[in-house]
Amino acid sequence: MKNKVNDKTMRNLSENDIRYQEAKRMVKRIKGFYMSAFIYVAVNIFLLFLNYEGLKPGESIWHIEYFIVPVVWGAIQIFYGFTVFFPGFFLGKNWEDKKINELIDKYEDRVK
Repeated sequence: MKNKVNDKTMRNLSENDIRYQEAKRMVKRIKGFYMSAFIYVAVNIFLLFLNYEGLKPGESIWHIEYFIVPVVWGAIQIFYGFTVFFPGFFLGKNWEDKKINELIDKYEDRVK
């Protein structure tokens, strides 16, 4: 009976550990996204300033080449945001867990 309590306690500790590690990993991913978004905004403001300063008198800033970098990078940022905030959106909800289990099984087979 004592072993069952210890096993159950260990299982709960292990589950709490796993949840903590998952939450920690998610916070790290969200932080990475926010840093990436900040850099995106800062760099694009800087590029806008450079493009504006480089204009000849009477020239318009509305040229396609001025917007290629922000649009492409912005699309990548949107994709990145989806992968961070909706992790199951592209690869399915359980893809990561399945892949982790697959890699653990491969490792255990090599160790045996």
